[in-house]
Amino acid sequence: MNQFSVPLSRRGFLGAAGAVGGAMALAACGGQSKPPTAAGPTGSAAGSAYNGPKVTLAFWNGFTGADGDYAKKMVNQFNSETPNIHVNMNVFQWADLFQKMPAAVTSGNGPDIGAMHIDDIPTQAAQRVIVPIDSVANNLKLKESDFAPAVWQGGMYKNARYGIPLDVHCLGLFYNKDLFDKAGLDAEKPPTTKDEYMAALDKLKSKNIQGSWVSPFQFTGGLMFQSLLWQFGGDLYSSDVTKATWDSDAGVSALTWMVDLVKQGYSPKNVGQDADYIALKNAKNAMNWQGIWQVNEVTKLTTTHIGIAALPKIGTKGGVWGNSHQFVLPRSQGNDNSKVEAAAYFVSWFIKHGADWAKSGKVPADNNLAKSQAFTSITGLKPFADEVPDVHFPPSVAGINDATAKMYDAVNAAVLGKADPASALHTAAKQASQVLSDNSKKYG
Repeated sequence: MNQFSVPLSRRGFLGAAGAVGGAMALAACGGQSKPPTAAGPTGSAAGSAYNGPKVTLAFWNGFTGADGDYAKKMVNQFNSETPNIHVNMNVFQWADLFQKMPAAVTSGNGPDIGAMHIDDIPTQAAQRVIVPIDSVANNLKLKESDFAPAVWQGGMYKNARYGIPLDVHCLGLFYNKDLFDKAGLDAEKPPTTKDEYMAALDKLKSKNIQGSWVSPFQFTGGLMFQSLLWQFGGDLYSSDVTKATWDSDAGVSALTWMVDLVKQGYSPKNVGQDADYIALKNAKNAMNWQGIWQVNEVTKLTTTHIGIAALPKIGTKGGVWGNSHQFVLPRSQGNDNSKVEAAAYFVSWFIKHGADWAKSGKVPADNNLAKSQAFTSITGLKPFADEVPDVHFPPSVAGINDATAKMYDAVNAAVLGKADPASALHTAAKQASQVLSDNSKKYG
């Protein structure tokens, strides 16, 4: 499963952002020294085939729930089809993964293959925990035109490719069709604009239904804020990523809109972690900005009818929070080229089976797979695929999660009424800008 599928895993991810900085220090082994630079796989066979001797590979990831089951099935299938490569999969909570991997790699006990998120790649690359894999991308004939620009660029760090895109997971609009019917709304036509959204909320409110619960937590309030920020024309950081810019007019407008949903009674105050989603399933909340990781659950509900749609455009532009799992190759202390080439081949096999992986609740990163009948036939995922051109990812800068965490603090304070949106965002942006400056010196 990805890090968002159940409350425990979400909170595990919350710890991951803070854990990354500490884990990287383990890799550096004290002070400013960095591990030696390691080259990635080379040669014409890297990724496209494997004809070497029998090898056993360790594959580390954070797929701790439902998508872990899919990953296990796919690994078993690979092992049965490729007798000279055996993959052992080790699954950790994401926060634990980023604590363990740097030290394991440095000691020579790291995995041969890893999976991580776009916003984790730069920090891991900066500390040489993972190696460039441009040759794999080249031999697989991967092209930028085959992917959404943000997905393709997300695997890059300092003009080198460290991640092979596997999937995209983003926010969508989940809505309770039963509550729509109760309020006299068309359950087959969810709102797509600000005016339609507010009109729907007013109808729901007339039936004593608080129709759009606002979470003060990263999941999902912080992700909702980012989507709105981009829709209002803003961005998280300056173009050179030296300054946090979420306290712009666009950011204030975005967070004010969220806070007003609470002030005007469309959302309760003090919504607990995951309470927005639980209330949706329990017919208390009508509309929830929620992640693709809940699709498999809601499509199996029998007594509650949940619709799924693309996010409404509250601002003037398309904007959707998203992330991507990407394959990486950790640095190896040895010179076993067979293992390196076998790992590259496993990666190529897995991404070619991206439509099977999509069944775990993902959009294939490859545009062609996302258009295939094998993917489009999966219930509930099309709205997310339609959103991919509007998906934004964090910039490829080492330690970026340390800075972004300040923004989540601002959203929490404003939604809970502890600070006005402008003040909360300004304070957080100032703190984050200092983090960016510190990280620039730390990582170089």
